[in-house]
Amino acid sequence: AHTYDHLERIRALAPTEGYEYLDPDTVMSPGTLECAERAVGAATAAVDAVFQGKADNAFCAMRPPGHHAETRRAMGFCFFNQAAIAALYAREAYGAERVAVVDFDVHHGNGTQDIFWSDADMFYGSTHQMPLFPGTGSVQETGVGNIFNAPLRAGDGSDQFREAMSSVILPALDAFSPNLVVISAGFDAHHRDPLGSLQLTEEDFAWI
Repeated sequence: AHTYDHLERIRALAPTEGYEYLDPDTVMSPGTLECAERAVGAATAAVDAVFQGKADNAFCAMRPPGHHAETRRAMGFCFFNQAAIAALYAREAYGAERVAVVDFDVHHGNGTQDIFWSDADMFYGSTHQMPLFPGTGSVQETGVGNIFNAPLRAGDGSDQFREAMSSVILPALDAFSPNLVVISAGFDAHHRDPLGSLQLTEEDFAWI
């Protein structure tokens, strides 16, 4: 998912005191590296539990988030891309031939898209507000036919979200027929989020 240079850079920049700014949004404190590494561990442990038959599914509550972390770059509060790592780990450790990541954060997961861009055995489907940070996620961004973006407009709510999922993401997911689905669950598309402008409700998250 990430280059060796990226991993080494994050480790080298991790402060023992104070703060280290990788960019204006992406800040490390003395505990950040451990938290980020443990989040990756939680994601791979969840894959282990499912493939070893210990669980039918798993939910990981983790910070920092991951879907903005690209192959070679941390950004948008994200250092390591846990969802992409989990998907690739499932292939490496358990021979999963096709793995999908579905993302419904208010922001587009540019990092997951970047990591999967040329990998036809990995699927990325995203609903997100556009235009909005990070500026990616148009319907024209398709990778090798494995990327499916369904952008929403500011003010869109349940009807538009469910239509985007039902007409774009879910049919593509069904055709892809994955061995594993990873949900990259960002809840800032909720109508009470102060930064985004989508109008989703708890019922929408339960529906998907």
